[in-house]
Amino acid sequence: MGIRDVTTLGLRQNLAQFMLLVAVNALVGGTLGQERTVLPLLAGQVFHLDLYTSALTYILAFGAAKAGTNYFAGTLSDRYGRKPVLVGGWLVALPVPLMLIFGTSWAWIVAANVILGVSQGLTWSTAVVMKMDLVGPSRRGFAMGLNEAAGYLGVAATALATGYIAAAYGLRPGPFLLGAAYIALGLGLSVFAVKETRNHARLEAANHVSAHAGAHGRLSNGEIFTLTSFRDRSLSSVSQAGMVNNLNDGLAWGLFPVLFAAAGLTIEKIGILAAVYPAVWGAGQLVTGALSDKYGRKWLIVGGMLLQAVALAMIAVGQDFGIWLAAVVLLGAGTAMVYPTLLAAVSDVAHPEWRARSVGIYRLWRDGGFAVGALLAGVLADAYGIPAAVAVVGAVTGASGVVVAVRMRSTDHHRQTA
Repeated sequence: MGIRDVTTLGLRQNLAQFMLLVAVNALVGGTLGQERTVLPLLAGQVFHLDLYTSALTYILAFGAAKAGTNYFAGTLSDRYGRKPVLVGGWLVALPVPLMLIFGTSWAWIVAANVILGVSQGLTWSTAVVMKMDLVGPSRRGFAMGLNEAAGYLGVAATALATGYIAAAYGLRPGPFLLGAAYIALGLGLSVFAVKETRNHARLEAANHVSAHAGAHGRLSNGEIFTLTSFRDRSLSSVSQAGMVNNLNDGLAWGLFPVLFAAAGLTIEKIGILAAVYPAVWGAGQLVTGALSDKYGRKWLIVGGMLLQAVALAMIAVGQDFGIWLAAVVLLGAGTAMVYPTLLAAVSDVAHPEWRARSVGIYRLWRDGGFAVGALLAGVLADAYGIPAAVAVVGAVTGASGVVVAVRMRSTDHHRQTA
């Protein structure tokens, strides 16, 4: 029986599996969210790290591990199938909560984040690709909006919950028990309910029209890497924008709670600010992904990067909860405009035969931004203070938006130009 006889593309036709994968990705996000409020405070209050550069090593370790794993996740899922990679990612995560709870030195926390980065690279990358496989080309932006919304609403809800848990019961172990429950549930769903989607990509490949002559289906891994990273105007623009986006997210993750605590905010208020940013980011993607299907990808990305730059400038000069709350709302809105749109733009250009690898390479650059952001923000904060670090990252974010405006062509499948 041929692929066409057993496999169909489309959101409606694959709704049950699609929504299951949305739920799985919410759990992936929650596994990351267990750290967002608590670890920056743990660094100072439990492990007494004085230098921001030292305190941010866990984000650098997480970003480097996740970035590298993203690349291999795409290659492995093309070779062995999507489901085995997804299950493997959950298995890798099993020791993380225990290491965060019982770690007696900061080295244990950094090691836990290396493992978490590997897990997130496998699970999140594969969940993205599986949804792309299921929906086909027509509603890809909407699908990526749902995917990323689920993930970052999971981050937000867990960041908020762990803030309250930490305030009531202490920084350890309570917040990380929630992460352990997410991992157990995500593993169970992935093993027993998720189905393989590689045949959907093969079906789409049979009818795919390449974006241009250099994006045909028979490319080597090296050719796919150079095309995604440098040669293709759209793919390379997307890759650098993704990297800068996560550069400022790494800054937000590692330094915002410290900045807010230094201003005298309570743990509850820090948890609210840590949660509002990914909450707006997550919920906003339910709208922005669909908008990119209707109106195109490029200008949504440009506008989102510039809005993030404005928000970061507000955080740099702000001194109270009200200003910072408005700023994190804007930062979340700008990120919502960018995040699913970048993924959809990659998929517009990439051939289905190597889409998973191209997404993996894009995510390598994007999540490499965590490592770059942790290093850059730490060095600048130690030398000039946190507000100066935030201002510099804001300027870099604005410049990235200008690069997209100048270099990227329209990539959506309705308006593709060579």
